Amino acid sequence: MKTIVYNFLNKPYTVILIMLISPLFGFIDRNFTFFFPLGIVFLLLKGSKFDWSKFGIGQKITKKTILKSVLFASILFSIFTFLIDPILINWFGNYDLSSINDIRGDFLGYSILLLIVWVFAAFGEELLFRGYYMKGIARLLGNNNKAWIFSSFITSLYFGISHAYQGLIGVVSVFLWSFAISLLFNKNRNNLLLLVLIHGIYDTIGVTFIYLNIDRLISEWVTQLLF
Repeated sequence: MKTIVYNFLNKPYTVILIMLISPLFGFIDRNFTFFFPLGIVFLLLKGSKFDWSKFGIGQKITKKTILKSVLFASILFSIFTFLIDPILINWFGNYDLSSINDIRGDFLGYSILLLIVWVFAAFGEELLFRGYYMKGIARLLGNNNKAWIFSSFITSLYFGISHAYQGLIGVVSVFLWSFAISLLFNKNRNNLLLLVLIHGIYDTIGVTFIYLNIDRLISEWVTQLLF
């Protein structure tokens, strides 16, 4: 029975089926749309005797990887904070940060959120969205460069929509951010840990700015400067 389930889940088209089914769990709880497919990923991992390279984790973390992740995360954060997000805010309004606003000035809440960010956002989301969804769609479409580019777009759009709780701006901004690192994964298909580090560092900076209320100061300053 286990073999039958594993063989079915390992079919190229199954990734599309999982992507279609997962949003339905949102009627129960938004978090289930993430944990259900992540559970599928771990079933596949278990069935492959934890062959992490199946999901793009084929290289160890090196000093070069760490330096690249810090560089890319810093560049992306600067571009989005000082250019893209102010423009999007002007068009779509501010982010809905009600789910994390409580960490402002609360060190315990901030520390817990950082742990959640690294475990579930950085590692979990990259494993699911890039390691499973993106690689799966690319594999389904022929695993060539065009398939990977198309998969980057579809996966990023899907990822952006999953952040609809932040408002329309969250959907658009996260889509653009996701597409940027998806293209990076296209060039480093066996180094998903690079994206995990970029994601974690990027979110750590953002969460720290919220904790210190720096995000509001920057938003006001940039808005006045640009508009």
